[in-house]
Amino acid sequence: MTRTQPLAIDLIVPARNEETNIAAMLETLPVGFFRHVIVADNGSTDRTAELARQGGASVVYESRPGYGAACQAGLAWIRSLGPDQAPCAVAFMDADLADDPAQLPALCEQVTSGRADLVIGTRINLAQPGAMDPHQRFGNWLACRLIASATGRRYRDLGPMRVVAWPSMQALHMRDMTWGWTVEMQYKAAVLGLRVCEIDVPYRKRRSGKSKISGSLIGSAKAGVKIITTIFGLWWAGRDDRNT
Repeated sequence: MTRTQPLAIDLIVPARNEETNIAAMLETLPVGFFRHVIVADNGSTDRTAELARQGGASVVYESRPGYGAACQAGLAWIRSLGPDQAPCAVAFMDADLADDPAQLPALCEQVTSGRADLVIGTRINLAQPGAMDPHQRFGNWLACRLIASATGRRYRDLGPMRVVAWPSMQALHMRDMTWGWTVEMQYKAAVLGLRVCEIDVPYRKRRSGKSKISGSLIGSAKAGVKIITTIFGLWWAGRDDRNT
């Protein structure tokens, strides 16, 4: 049986070509709060990995493109430490500084206090003007509505800043390797009956560079299609359980 270390929290940061943001992001993390900061380099062609190491992070490489693939690589690194080194919880945050790292302790506290299994930083109410394009807001709304229709669990956002209790992370058996990662997590959390807490967090325009998804309508459309097909796939896979 896996034993979790009390209050040990690890942070996974998926990153691809974020050399203009990664050092600043690491510098703004709460000092000494995380046991390990793991930057999952998703095939960067710039100095992302080098700067992450200089900033004190552990770097893992995942050449297969995809947000989920990068997150899975970070989780694999944590599991490689062995069951006796399992953390209490694992947090996820993007490297672009659109989310404020100072909000992470408040999210983590919901898990470490035993009040929640999954905590989502919800951007909708506190997003800076222009930080979320109309198509992003619509996509979030649609995905949340579809999850609610399929599971009965209502969410407000698919925010990338989130914290998961380690036993719950293991129980989710995540599979998606691309942009369906967050919606898969929230869908499965609803099905498993995990205690979910959504906390409003500030959200701003990315510090530098161009978003891999929202930076273009084509990228947003591809991500939207992936999210919708992920929800349908999860619903379809669970149809046998519903019919028994």
